[in-house]
Amino acid sequence: MEEIKIFIKNIFLILFLFGVFSCTNNSHTFTVNDQEGIFEDTDSPILVETKLNKTFQDALNQNRLRLIEQSEEIIESNIQIPVQLDKSLDGDNVKIAFIMPKGKGAIRKFKIIETEILKNNLVAAKPSQGNKQFVVADGNSRILQYNYQTVFENDVVRANNEKIEEYTRNERDTFIVTSIYAVPRSNYIHPLYGLEGEMLTRDWPDGGHPHHRGIFWAWPEVYYGSEMGDIYALQKLFARPTGNIELISGPVFAEIKAENFWMWEDREPIVNEKVTIRVYRSSEENRVIDLKLQFLALKDSITIATRYTDSYGGLNIRMQFPENQNISYFTNARNSKPVRAWSNFSGIFEGTDKQTGLMVLQNQQNPEYPGEWVEYPDLAWVQPTFPSPGTRYTLSKVEPLILQYRLIIHAGGEPTKVEAIKKWNAYHHNLMHLLSID
Repeated sequence: MEEIKIFIKNIFLILFLFGVFSCTNNSHTFTVNDQEGIFEDTDSPILVETKLNKTFQDALNQNRLRLIEQSEEIIESNIQIPVQLDKSLDGDNVKIAFIMPKGKGAIRKFKIIETEILKNNLVAAKPSQGNKQFVVADGNSRILQYNYQTVFENDVVRANNEKIEEYTRNERDTFIVTSIYAVPRSNYIHPLYGLEGEMLTRDWPDGGHPHHRGIFWAWPEVYYGSEMGDIYALQKLFARPTGNIELISGPVFAEIKAENFWMWEDREPIVNEKVTIRVYRSSEENRVIDLKLQFLALKDSITIATRYTDSYGGLNIRMQFPENQNISYFTNARNSKPVRAWSNFSGIFEGTDKQTGLMVLQNQQNPEYPGEWVEYPDLAWVQPTFPSPGTRYTLSKVEPLILQYRLIIHAGGEPTKVEAIKKWNAYHHNLMHLLSID
């Protein structure tokens, strides 16, 4: 009985927090009820489905739409809040994205206005290294590099104090004599930077795991019929770029959409992969990055699994070794409403004397949610795994497997449970009510 009361209370709270959007026909205003401060306190993006008149639609397409807050505590503010078009909807409706500014009170009222085109102060996705790789920067601050094309050991971006092991190469520069796992790789994020510009991830580490590569999505057991490849450790199966890539820059977020094929023995495509990396504008305390991974089989009998079906595989994250390293993770009981799941990796990284953390939030729409957490402190590693222990997941040729995660780079060490719940709630908000603007 008590669980039913809690469930009803949570449903009411969610509807109250996320469902209150209103608009007056002639004033071009709308209201957000952020009762628990989940948006303001976490610097999380807000996505709203809306219907705009042609004037506002044109301004939105040109990044000329802004908000001015008109709450009781902040009357006629001159601070313009950027708004950006999210292109994930078709039809007459659009989805807009903005980040809640700091303020007072739960009821936040905003006026929509047009401005001139602002070319500066964008979160930008752009080519790097001769158009081979792609970077995202917020102004002059680099946030991450997505390595689309092949990276060789000599090209790896390293932290200043990172040990570099000498390898002996063969003449093709493909495999390393000293380790079959030290293989050139592509399709992963590295470096990922912290709020102070410190490098958080590690690529091609010395020692026994040279195949580790920043943030990468891969499985150690991929069966093609009766044969097994290992796209995680780069054995027999490799992710290769198709050349189909789209870059979006804007005042609220930058986005990279890229397509890859999983190539069996580097010859035969067996899986079509699409990755979306969306990076939102940073605050002094938080930086939000959303990942969407899609996998569609091109051949029959393709299955994926963690190592021995009981350990690592899925979204893999290899970090630098910070001082005062701390790893934690949390998952609610399976009968909880809702079931929340997050991890946190924190420490003091080279280049700053401040604590920095990286949270990973699992999306509750992921199949077999929540995934099990696996940590390897000696490797500076914690990850959400997929699929479930003891199972193998068969990829479909019709419906893609979709996995989604939110990464939050934040100041400080391990967040409190209240802070972490707010971040998870903000990730799973539902502000998809139509907002009609005249």
